[in-house]
Amino acid sequence: MMAAASAAEKGAGVLLLEKNESLGRKLLITGKGRSNLTWAEFNSRELVKKYGREGGFLLFPLSIFGVKETIEFFEKRGLHTKVEQGKRIFPQSDKALDVLKALLEYLKEGKVKIRTNSEIKEIVKNGNKIAKIVLKDGEEIIARNYVIATGGKSYPGTGSTGDGYKWLEKLGHKIEKLRPALVPLRIKENWPKLAQGLSLKNVGLTVLQNNKKQDFRFGEMLFTHFGISGPIVLDLSFKIGELLDLPAGRQGKGEVKLFLDLKPALDFATLDKQLQRDFSKYSNKLFKNSLADLLPQKLIPVVVDLSGINPEKKVNEITKEERQKLAKLLKGMEMQVSGLLGFGMAIITSGGVSLREIDSKTMKSKLIDNLFLAGEIINLHGPTGGYNLQQCWSTGYLAGRSAAS
Repeated sequence: MMAAASAAEKGAGVLLLEKNESLGRKLLITGKGRSNLTWAEFNSRELVKKYGREGGFLLFPLSIFGVKETIEFFEKRGLHTKVEQGKRIFPQSDKALDVLKALLEYLKEGKVKIRTNSEIKEIVKNGNKIAKIVLKDGEEIIARNYVIATGGKSYPGTGSTGDGYKWLEKLGHKIEKLRPALVPLRIKENWPKLAQGLSLKNVGLTVLQNNKKQDFRFGEMLFTHFGISGPIVLDLSFKIGELLDLPAGRQGKGEVKLFLDLKPALDFATLDKQLQRDFSKYSNKLFKNSLADLLPQKLIPVVVDLSGINPEKKVNEITKEERQKLAKLLKGMEMQVSGLLGFGMAIITSGGVSLREIDSKTMKSKLIDNLFLAGEIINLHGPTGGYNLQQCWSTGYLAGRSAAS
């Protein structure tokens, strides 16, 4: 939508092909239906660090249409924004539908022709140019320039079934390995399921493989019926997917373990003192009834069970060794990852068209003279928090503008 409308704004005649019955189905579920538009970081050099090794690719697109331009774009079309905790920017209305309405208005301003229920059968190449597009019903469409912005493979129910990758591979582009990213994790142990529905704030999660620390996040997580989810889990999932995917025989191949620190603000000694105070306060109670000041109710039976301390034991009978073992548990509840949940539950797709084959100044393919690329189809993604939508706004705007020029 951004690419089509920005091309029309430059004076081009534009046809937008959509295989669904309506536009923006995936946009409507972003940010749990609230649409986390972008991230309040106005220094592009700082912003691109969040996109990993390849983030520098976005410097030019952001210089043309960055965070400031994104906010101004939506404000101009009547969508007022707000900054929430963690610099996340949302519509004031908390409705993704209002984001879609602003984009539809932009399309209308440029008189973009929109064809829904128009699924593409193939893209025909002649030399190093696209010659035509053939729809499923046999109709052929010819244009001067083409923009592919079909998204990835995540949430295929919204229409993003990875079609673009197949077309681009046929056109000669290299597709870097596709993986689900920003995706919940399956856990081998049963205990996370016992805390299903519980959300924890201000916790630490460390990733280990072969006893080596691989990554860490601090923030919010959620226990589910299959394992764990929530912002810090989603952000770690790409790295975990890479670790699980290491080929046999390579250094580092092995199980991926997670250690959940329920009290990251306290070191071991401080936490032990806190336990001593609580145990003194509840000295005549049973152990299972002594942790209410320290833990959410739903997690207490889980921790009691994992501690190995008899739940019926009087608190004043708990030994120093048992107490310190409990403190150690609270600083590192161990879980083993059995897998990622897959594209059906992934927020985005990692992998895509190799950035070496795209000109970042125009978003033009370096292999096909009349082809431009935008959004999730390219091999670039960021963490949760509006980064991936910002990538879409920036690359889409630049791709459309360049295609029109």
